[in-house]
Amino acid sequence: MSKRLKIAVLMGGRTPEYEISIISGQSVTKALEEKGHIVLPIIVSRDGQIWKSIDPDVLYKLPNPLLLKGTNKEIISTKTKSLESPTSIKHQGVDVIFPAMHGPFGEDGTIQGLLDVLDIPYIGSGVLASAIGMNKYVFRKILNGSGIQFPKFIALKKNDEHPNFKKILGNMPYFVKPNSQGSSVGASLVTKASDLKAAISKAFQYGDTVLIDEYIKGTELTCGVIGNDELEALPVVEIVTESDFFDYNAKYTTSTTQEIVPARISPELTKKVQELAKRVYLEIGARGFARVDFILRNNELYVLEINTIPGLTPMSLMPKAAKVAGYSYSDLVEKVVELALTK
Repeated sequence: MSKRLKIAVLMGGRTPEYEISIISGQSVTKALEEKGHIVLPIIVSRDGQIWKSIDPDVLYKLPNPLLLKGTNKEIISTKTKSLESPTSIKHQGVDVIFPAMHGPFGEDGTIQGLLDVLDIPYIGSGVLASAIGMNKYVFRKILNGSGIQFPKFIALKKNDEHPNFKKILGNMPYFVKPNSQGSSVGASLVTKASDLKAAISKAFQYGDTVLIDEYIKGTELTCGVIGNDELEALPVVEIVTESDFFDYNAKYTTSTTQEIVPARISPELTKKVQELAKRVYLEIGARGFARVDFILRNNELYVLEINTIPGLTPMSLMPKAAKVAGYSYSDLVEKVVELALTK
């Protein structure tokens, strides 16, 4: 991209993934500056009410956001000046907005709808695809209509009576998770019947619908996709963790997780994963980029979910796959911006 752009990077916000979003935002801001763009980083408060612009140099020197996990603290004081709003951002001549925001109110179509109303271009999927990608129940209903395989599951509302789990899902273990969260927030692997009620209660802390999946023991794979109409599937990543599943700690805080690129699977199976990732991407109408997660068991692929704003931290999966495909981190970020402006 030869044109120098003014790009606002949004991070933080009303999500349990607040800390990861800040790290993604830092990395995206730095990459865009390296490409010569003018970058306006904006940190959204935990309640979503305060949008605070910050100088990139100050952003880079903030303390490790992961130290805030489990607290309600903001990464910067919301009492100081230098505030922004979506309307004021537009008036500053911003060419495009990069929401480096994961989970509810960032990846679920909420912020995308606000930016659509203001007629400000933004990276990634639009309202509908973002909402579908975040709502695992709706996502699976769409996959089911397309004949794409996913784990057997039960969806529970808060006041629903518990069904006969064994009759529907088979024997334990089960995987319990909120319907609309990312980064394995609120998720549990349940191996004993006595632990199931607590796991469901934990997941209900993050929404009014909980999914109870059959637990499929297999190889965890993920595949990134880039593009709007013409799609490129990135190398497949294999995830090996000492945890029972790829949970929040395995993703962001432990050093024992291995993310192997390319995955140790056959060329034929690699192609199958990549083609299925592109198919899922098209089924929900994703744009720009996304990452599709799978479990492989006995050469059968099960789709778990799609991430329409995948993690963009230095330790995230999609940047690692992009690097193997020949994209530097800054190349990947700029490619996504370029796709946003060619919708």
